[in-house]
Amino acid sequence: MTNNQLTESGRLKHFLTIEGLKRDLLTDIMDHAEQFSSLSGRQVKKVPLLRGKTIMNLFFENSTRTRTTFELAAKRLSADVLNLNINTSATSKGESLLDTLHNLQAMHADMFVVRHNKSGAAEFIAQHVAPHVSVINAGDGCHAHPTQAMLDMFTIRRHKQHFPDLCVAIVGDVLHSRVARSQIQALATLGVGEVRIIGPQTLLPADSQTLGVHVYHDMEKGLKDVDVIITLRLQIERMQGALLPSPQEYYESYGLTEEKLKLAKPDAIVMHPGPINRGVEIASSIADGPQSVILEQVTHGIAVRMAVMSMVLGSQSEQQDDST
Repeated sequence: MTNNQLTESGRLKHFLTIEGLKRDLLTDIMDHAEQFSSLSGRQVKKVPLLRGKTIMNLFFENSTRTRTTFELAAKRLSADVLNLNINTSATSKGESLLDTLHNLQAMHADMFVVRHNKSGAAEFIAQHVAPHVSVINAGDGCHAHPTQAMLDMFTIRRHKQHFPDLCVAIVGDVLHSRVARSQIQALATLGVGEVRIIGPQTLLPADSQTLGVHVYHDMEKGLKDVDVIITLRLQIERMQGALLPSPQEYYESYGLTEEKLKLAKPDAIVMHPGPINRGVEIASSIADGPQSVILEQVTHGIAVRMAVMSMVLGSQSEQQDDST
């Protein structure tokens, strides 16, 4: 999969997963995002980098933040954007996914941004699109969410600067979280000193030890002296069977409260990929408090997705130039 993401010169052709990508490339994404982040303060928030390009958002799952920030990112790069409503598309009439893709390609799409409830869907689409079309994974099943991981890395870098000195704790439903998997891969690639995952055994992967993380089932031990706390949403829709006693009991044991936050370093930041379940994963006083950077994550999502889109379609232009 990793080889499929890159051009022969090592630039991004698709962005499907963090796995296998080099530190320099992840740093390059964040550096590009840094340049785009200043656009939000300007009166005119557009740049002409992708003028004439057509980007299609194919969301087979519900989304607010991800779809909206992808759309804003594309429009700020001056691309033409089409949001396909899957519920009213021809796929609801029995048309195959590949036939839908081929028809959209015939409309001269340059990029598909794909969210799907099946792991591997974005890679499947990338394998079947025309050579001139790029694919960005906006979340597939429990597998990966690479742009969310990169906006999280960008947010951490904005506050903490030097990754090797950090201890990062990821709390909650790691088992069903594509975000957590991508975060762990990105943190490892960027050389973070220690990554901890905290949660009940039923919500942590069976292969946790192979992920290069330290596993904790106790919040007091897991949060001690950490620099960054990432709380995760309970993925109720992906759970099979009774993995939790009740939301209230979960909150008592693993919800982030002011008392538990005091276990971390005084300048620790609190993150959440959203949507937030207040009073289940996190107290409102923390989500809205001075150590929370949750809304910053949303803002940074636009700049990071602009960076990825511009880098991917830039490599596409490079390939076209080489072939002429």
